[in-house]
Amino acid sequence: MSGSVASPLLWAITIAGVIALFAVDLIMTRRPHTPSLRESLAWSCFYIALPFLFGVFAWKWFGASTGTEYFTGYLVEKSLSVDNLFIFMLLLAAFAVPTALTQRVLLYGIAGALVLRAIFIAIGAAALQAVDWAFLLFGAVLLVTAGKILKDAVKGADHGVEVSSLRSVRLLRRLMPVTDDYQGPRMFARQGGRRALTPFALVVVAVFAADVVFAVDSIPAVYGITQDPYLVFTANAFSLFGLRALYFVLQSTLSKLVHLGYGLAVILAFIGVKLVLHWAHGPWPQVPEVPTPLSLAVIVGTLLTVTATSLYARRRAPARLRAAED
Repeated sequence: MSGSVASPLLWAITIAGVIALFAVDLIMTRRPHTPSLRESLAWSCFYIALPFLFGVFAWKWFGASTGTEYFTGYLVEKSLSVDNLFIFMLLLAAFAVPTALTQRVLLYGIAGALVLRAIFIAIGAAALQAVDWAFLLFGAVLLVTAGKILKDAVKGADHGVEVSSLRSVRLLRRLMPVTDDYQGPRMFARQGGRRALTPFALVVVAVFAADVVFAVDSIPAVYGITQDPYLVFTANAFSLFGLRALYFVLQSTLSKLVHLGYGLAVILAFIGVKLVLHWAHGPWPQVPEVPTPLSLAVIVGTLLTVTATSLYARRRAPARLRAAED
């Protein structure tokens, strides 16, 4: 791809590595089971070390500026992915997915996110090269998204999911009958002599639909950090891999990050402003641009702040509320 620090060979090696990682995850979930905390922690550590090592490679091979862009983009994508994981958690609960099938649903969700984000990355790269106002458009998308997230956070919305209200689910139920019970990881079954969908198929489609929304928010955010499609792709891929294991590590604590929405709103608004300033810098050079090291500092500082305030708020909450959350 043009405008990328990576050669075609490095692109090929990276894509092959992503496919290999997905194949490993597929093998790990071939037999439906509930992973132990030890297994989940081991895989989570692996998927934290891997992007860090890649960042060191980028820093050494391409230079400090490129390495900083990668680490900043990865942190943005990882924070958004954790928020996405919370939505996955709500969908799994709403569909009453058996614990043994959770890993397979998450794997399909990650696969869908990878494919969709690869498409959006290509479209975004082409748009940024073709028209200057694409930066302004991306900035506007992020500012609107930040406003929506902040509004939900202020209202204290619990983001509950009502299965019957999902358009994708309503459409599928019009097209085909749906079995009452799960049939393992099968998406189709026979019911009354007719071919029918299983609840597993419905939850997979719902997760794919959520992936589309996540991609719309995610790609403009990372393009606000770097316009290199290779860095955008690797930051996205590394942020998604490991979500399957991270789910089982964080499923009891993720809901306790009560201020995560505020943090994401601040991060997306900040990057949105950065994109608008980048666009304005072209016709008006006197307009300052936001340097990447400052972006990294703001993002890290915001994530640390909302984590600390969430833990403090939970500690100050009445004991009965803490018991209800647990």
